[in-house]
Amino acid sequence: MGTPQGSQLQLRVLEAVTDGTLRELDLEKVFEVLLWRVRELFAVDTATILLTDPGGGQLVARAASGLEEEVFQGVRVPVGSGFAGRVAQSRAAVQIDHVDESTVVNPLLWERGLRVMLGVPMVAQGELTGVLHVGSVTARRFTEEETDLLQLVADRLAMAAHMRRSNSERVAASMLQDSLLPGQLPSPEGWELAARYVPGADVGVGGDWYDVFPLPGGRVGLVIGDVVGKGLDAAIVMGRLRSALRAYALEFGDPAEVLAKLDRKASHFEAHTMATVAYAVIDTVSGRMELALAGHLPPVLAVPGAVPVFVEAPLGPPIGYDLAVSGRRGAVVEVPPGAVFVLYTDGLVERRWEDLDERLELLRGVVEPARPEAVCVRIMTALVGDRPATDDIALVVVGRDPVG
Repeated sequence: MGTPQGSQLQLRVLEAVTDGTLRELDLEKVFEVLLWRVRELFAVDTATILLTDPGGGQLVARAASGLEEEVFQGVRVPVGSGFAGRVAQSRAAVQIDHVDESTVVNPLLWERGLRVMLGVPMVAQGELTGVLHVGSVTARRFTEEETDLLQLVADRLAMAAHMRRSNSERVAASMLQDSLLPGQLPSPEGWELAARYVPGADVGVGGDWYDVFPLPGGRVGLVIGDVVGKGLDAAIVMGRLRSALRAYALEFGDPAEVLAKLDRKASHFEAHTMATVAYAVIDTVSGRMELALAGHLPPVLAVPGAVPVFVEAPLGPPIGYDLAVSGRRGAVVEVPPGAVFVLYTDGLVERRWEDLDERLELLRGVVEPARPEAVCVRIMTALVGDRPATDDIALVVVGRDPVG
């Protein structure tokens, strides 16, 4: 800093943002403590934190000191509009020396009598988390040093908000995933099922899912899918697709038609969403299975006395973006007594620096007619072993009881 006063301010700001006791506080208390210190250190009348909403298009007032009404009234500012919106859009400090409807969108600011404001972006790990702004009811000019120091505070706040959001989203995604996976698999007479779900070590919870549900007429629906993306957003889309597919499955018997309806729904309502899905319907009496694939890897079928094979079925495009303009087609597969049928997501077979075809052959080679739980153990041992998966893994094994 260029002056003794500036050096003293710098030291006090550094002490404030590096205070070890802040690590022991929850996010709301961190906001409260640092905003109070900002008002004192910078001799301002108001200090406010606005965080980006989940969509990233708006800033929402989350904490304030000196103008608490912003939080109480749920003030929202579109990114790109007004004072805070300009800070967010430019990701740069903005200072204004008059506060009215021509410079800000929130009337609370000029009603408070503010005459000058300084705002800085809150960015953590390249992600905009919000805006920190301060205001004064007396005319003044914030110096370059003060701007840099306020940015230092904003960086500390941004990291706290980012960590809280990341942790919250991770917990929420995990809870959502757990709530949507079947708690207990159906056990139709003459059939047995087993399943696995393992979140990826690199992405945490993502958009992989499996589902098994009874259908009228002694049929069972089997679904396995993978939403492109990761985290809470992917898990939310997964939940919507799962619910929609179940609804369509009750209305339409043909798996290809069900996936066509799901594709239409996702393309219209889930913008920028893509997912691979395999959907099969088994007649538990006859052993006849109808199968449709939407961009998904082929299932494995192991029949007693024969070499395991990848099921041959028309491979349609993934769900989303109206890609299946020419319609969807399915296949009919016979599942004889004693056979096992394996559905899986690509996280099981894809590994960095390893050939996908070799991994698929490894999978095919370890599938054999046996109890589904035993087959699950063999597959996970051979393809996962003692190495954490980098991507989500979902696996469903269906077995038909042998005759006699």
